Amino acid sequence: MPHTPAQISSYTTLACLLEAGAPKPGNVAPGQPFRDMSYEDFVASAVAAGPELGLAGTRPLGETIFEAVRATHQWTPANTNLGIILLLAPLARAASLPEKPGTVLRDRLREVLRATTIQDARDSYLAILLAAPGGLGSEADQDLAQTPTITLVDTMALAAHRDSVASEYVTEFALTFEIAVPVLRQARADGLSWPDAVVETFLTLLAERPDTLIARKLGPAVARGVSHQADRVRQAGGVRCDIGRAALATFDADLRDTQNSQNPGTTADLTAAALFALLVEDGWVPDRMRSDSAE
Repeated sequence: MPHTPAQISSYTTLACLLEAGAPKPGNVAPGQPFRDMSYEDFVASAVAAGPELGLAGTRPLGETIFEAVRATHQWTPANTNLGIILLLAPLARAASLPEKPGTVLRDRLREVLRATTIQDARDSYLAILLAAPGGLGSEADQDLAQTPTITLVDTMALAAHRDSVASEYVTEFALTFEIAVPVLRQARADGLSWPDAVVETFLTLLAERPDTLIARKLGPAVARGVSHQADRVRQAGGVRCDIGRAALATFDADLRDTQNSQNPGTTADLTAAALFALLVEDGWVPDRMRSDSAE
């Protein structure tokens, strides 16, 4: 059975809240604001975007992207969730499709991506302009000055070399389904709490793929350096031991500055996509219920 709009809305909101609430290195977290946004902005954004993403199965993809960004913009002027919306909208639409025997969420996602239109691209461009994200670079700014004449997936292909969110559209969400979801699922199976599982997933993604937001702001060499640091933290144990947690704390401090220039924001967006996919595929099991069943 396909998921209902109410279920999809709940899963998108929950995925956003779980991602924002985990203390991911270099990102906004409870008690760790940036100069221009706070954890509460991300909470408000999750609540605002959730109902619009829940309607993904009832209207065109581009319209869902625009309406989710517009709803968020009414709650906070900061760009808190553009990348998340761009990733969750096709996943939410895929979750609304009927399940065929022997298929998984990614199979339905392929149908969604193959069906994108020129109008989807135009609506998505309007959403990006409304969100006014930082760190796009002059090439992307010029792209946004044009009215799209190709489909949304084709426009994403133009940006795939410089943006991991765009790359997901042309690789059928390879980072989400081939790296992030398996790590997140294993972390939960190993008994990690949601915050720890989220941090481990984020750390793995960052170690495997340099963050493209950092690359656009500071250059590929800096982004690769941050990924090397993430890999060292991962090898030290990450959230699974005291030494790893100490390395995480040092890594987090190294990434923070007044301009948030080393914020691995795209990696955080990918983590939210993995959370949604896992919730759709495995359902929601609170930590307390997991503990009770293990006793």
